[in-house]
Amino acid sequence: MSEKNHRVSRRQFLNYTLTGVGGFMAAGMLMPMVRFAIDPVLKAGVDQELVYVCEESELTTEPQRFDFKIEQVDAWYESEEPRSAWIFKSENGDVIALSPVCKHLGCTVNWASDEANPNRFFCPCHYGLYEKNGDNVPNTPPLAPLDVYTHKVEDGKVYLGSAKPKGEA
Repeated sequence: MSEKNHRVSRRQFLNYTLTGVGGFMAAGMLMPMVRFAIDPVLKAGVDQELVYVCEESELTTEPQRFDFKIEQVDAWYESEEPRSAWIFKSENGDVIALSPVCKHLGCTVNWASDEANPNRFFCPCHYGLYEKNGDNVPNTPPLAPLDVYTHKVEDGKVYLGSAKPKGEA
């Protein structure tokens, strides 16, 4: 058996060293970008804290729009984000809080603003219609019901959380 001399030339050594250093530098630059792209997917959905919106005594069986603000934290940036809800009491006295965001293209729906449909939510963008309970009217653009806010009534005050698709709330 002959033994081979496994000496590395100066050129090969520099090539290996520069390739290794370049690889570490590339990984150092790419990891934050990958983390930024993947992190929201891996982060568990966090429910929004319940915030005070109105007094229960203000509610009627007719939907009313209530505006409120939530505290939002994006990394190190804190802000107040305005939100709205259509809130009313059902015939059996339950509080119902619906999101005003149309499920078709995200326009804002209004209650009884279409003369041809006085007891429905109407989206003026593409003439979408929703029933009073938030269900979408067949053969109109929205393909899903309005989102429903998680809510709590405590000591005569109405508190709202995050809006979720109907059936999940």
